Amino acid sequence: EVQLVESGGGLVQAGGSLRLSCAASGFPFDDYAIGWFRQAPGKEREGVSCNRHSDGSTYYADSVKGRFTISSDNAKNTVYLQMNSLKPEDTAVYYCVAPLPRCSGALDAYGKIFGSWGQGTQVTVSS
Repeated sequence: EVQLVESGGGLVQAGGSLRLSCAASGFPFDDYAIGWFRQAPGKEREGVSCNRHSDGSTYYADSVKGRFTISSDNAKNTVYLQMNSLKPEDTAVYYCVAPLPRCSGALDAYGKIFGSWGQGTQVTVSS
């Protein structure tokens, strides 16, 4: 059974930073991609970033490129999302989704078809 447990959300002022963690289990961590999605009230779910350790592929949505960094610790089966220069528009519930077949710009589509979702962690950025 796939289990994904997110942590690290919170309240931060604009310009601040947070690091989200996703502890994964129930599938071969190295072989699949793991994605981060977010959903703000009244908005569609957005694929934010993903990576796959086996081929080193990564992807960032344009809205977070240059500010967010995804990384993974295979020894801990954990994926991290370092979020810097946070903006009020980053406010959302952030979800970890896995396993995904690959990491690419088709992340939004993959999230609708594949993977299990964690419970989410709230990120609130105040102006």
